[in-house]
Parts: sequence; structure tokens; C-alpha cells
Amino acid sequence: MAKPKTKAAMWSQYLAIRAAETALCIWPHSSNMRFGAGLGRLVCQIDKKHRNRIIHNLRFSFPGQSESYYQDIAQRTFEHLLKLFVEILHSPRLLHHDSWGDLAQIKAPSIAPAVELLNSGKPVIMLTGHFGNWEVMGTLMGLMGYDMDAIARPLDNPLVDDWMRGVREKRGLRVITKWDATDRMIEVLDNGGALGFIADQNAGDRGIFVPFFGKLASTYKSIGLLAIQKNVPIVCGYAKRVNDAMGYEIGATDIIYPEDWKKHDDQLYYVTARYMRAIEMMVRLAPEQYFWMHRRWKSRPRHERLGKPFPSGLRRSLQDLPWMTDELFENVMQPMPDAVG
Repeated sequence: MAKPKTKAAMWSQYLAIRAAETALCIWPHSSNMRFGAGLGRLVCQIDKKHRNRIIHNLRFSFPGQSESYYQDIAQRTFEHLLKLFVEILHSPRLLHHDSWGDLAQIKAPSIAPAVELLNSGKPVIMLTGHFGNWEVMGTLMGLMGYDMDAIARPLDNPLVDDWMRGVREKRGLRVITKWDATDRMIEVLDNGGALGFIADQNAGDRGIFVPFFGKLASTYKSIGLLAIQKNVPIVCGYAKRVNDAMGYEIGATDIIYPEDWKKHDDQLYYVTARYMRAIEMMVRLAPEQYFWMHRRWKSRPRHERLGKPFPSGLRRSLQDLPWMTDELFENVMQPMPDAVG
């Protein structure tokens, strides 16, 4: 969402969103979802900048596919994001204590260990990526009776931010502002709570560079450092849309336990690389449900920016990853293709 430059623009933006929320209540949710998909197809044709960025990212993430495949996933990504907007506006009315059981399809084999952790009363870190409906994850946790604190960056428009916080907290999710959140995060874990993150943002030049779809991607160190410092397991979960009636598959692609990272010399690199691998596994379940237009690979490691040889320390950390293959390693070693947009 673009940052409003004036107070009038701020109010216009806020009122437009609230008007859309009200309008959606007039029609059935299925009709609203069809409208969202149609609007997504229209935006895909108009917004060439983001469409080209999506296709660029898809080409190196899924090499060897046909051009029609990339075009199709790009269009379906726009459809998904507009349907996601509809779901966010509609969720206060549709998601409640009496309805969540009909809307959430629990993928039992993958989520059962996570439920055990949540029921244990011990601290746990829950993370996901910009995949499926990342907003509904925290809501469903609250409706299922699990308290969770989630880290969120404040929106640029304070009116929209206050409204969005209310939507999130109405069903039991507590929001921690991303800035200056360290003390609160530690407090949550010290009290045996669950702490939620969206973990696939670009972390800039000072992030830790781990593989994501075969290319190094800058990733924040904070989640791994927190898990290692507090000896807390990490659950990598998702909410994947399965139909247009606001239904989701709730599952987990990985759970990282303290004993897993203690086997490795570079524990922080291992933890960070492993949860990014788990997010990649989520995306591969339904590529069209990922936020491909964000600039996930924008920041590049220093050696790549300066045209220097691949660092020996980074090479060792990569080779230490149990899932690293020769093919993946050679791919990761290659510089990132020139960005689009």
C-alpha cells in the first residue's frame, strides 16, 4: 500500500477500504471471490511492472518451464492476491468460533507435532511466508484457543493500521509492533507463549544470505538468534486456500528442534537456511499463492556486488546443509539474474 502524502489522502485511503468492506457484505462470499479473481485478471493486464517482476522471479525459481506456464502463474498470482484482499475484508464476518471448524482443513500428519508443542505450555516460534492466506493463520490460532503474539510492521497509514490491528486482535491474536519489539518477544517466550513471524522478507545488505529457490536471499537473523538463545523449537506452518468458499488447508512443512541445530558449527546459518527451505516447500505446494511481486532477492551478498570470489566461509556453511546437493550448490554459486522493475 502506497504511503499517503497528506492527511486527506490518508483518510481517502482508509474510507475507500472501509467502503469496500461494507460493500462486500451485500453479496455472498463466493460472488465476492469471483469478483476478486476477475479484478486480479484485469490488474494483471494493466500492471506490467509487477507482472514482469513475477515472471522474472518465476523463470529462475522454476527453470525449464514454458512461457505459457510463467504467464499463467503470474495471472493466477494476481487473482490470488485480490481474493486475499477480499478474504481479509470479509474475515471479521465469516471467521468466528462457530465457523472455523468448517473452514480449516487440518492436515493432521504434518500439524500434529505442532499441536503437541502448543499444548505443552512451553514456548514455540511459529512462522510462515507470504504464502496462501498468511493473515488467517493467527486468526485461526486464536479461534482454536491458542494465544499467540505476532510480529507485524506498522502500516504506513495509521488509520488503516489501527483498523487492521483491530481485525487481527478481535479473534485473540496479539500484535507486537516490529520496531523495538525485542523485549516483548523475549517476555512472550519466557512466559511459555507462541510467537509468530512472517519470515521471508528481504533483510537488506546486513542480512544472512541463505538459499531460496536456488539463489541466495537476504534473511533476517533475529528469528534464528531468538530460537538459539531461548532454546525454542520453530514450527513452519501455512494456510493454503483450497476453494473459493474461504476454506484452507492448515499444515506444516517442517519443525526445527534445538537438537537439530546443535549438531552444526554455524547454528544460525543452519536454522535460517532450514526455515527458508520450509517456506520454499510451502510455495511449491501452490506457486500461484505466493507473493512473487515482492523483491525477495533484491539485496545481494557483498562478494556478488563487488564481483569477488565466493567466500570460503559461506561455501562451508552451504556444504554443511544436509539437503545440499551438487546441482543446488552450483546453482547457488551463480550470480543472481538482473532484476526487473
